[in-house]
Amino acid sequence: MMNYKIKSRIWIEADDHVLLGHGRVKLLKSIEEYGSLSKAAKSLNMSYKKAWDLIDAINKSSEKPVVETAIGGKNGGGTNITKYGKKLIEAFEEINKKCWDFLDQQTSRIESL
Repeated sequence: MMNYKIKSRIWIEADDHVLLGHGRVKLLKSIEEYGSLSKAAKSLNMSYKKAWDLIDAINKSSEKPVVETAIGGKNGGGTNITKYGKKLIEAFEEINKKCWDFLDQQTSRIESL
């Protein structure tokens, strides 16, 4: 008997612009971990420009800021995920998990053919 698996990728759009997807959430979580866009980008083998462009797109597609940056100074700068951003990440991950759970349940439809 074959072992079937249904694959899918989800993303959230806002006014036909991508707000969140797997890669963007991964970047946001890395920013949360490192407190720095530069370090987050480096940890994901992504250029700073690419990371900045993604964060800019997320903030522009969102009703509220998802990421806030502080310019360097005496204590250095940093990048933080807002409370709203953390809630978005949580919602995306829950939706994604439920989607995968549903798809895993649907494999029986293929197996029963």
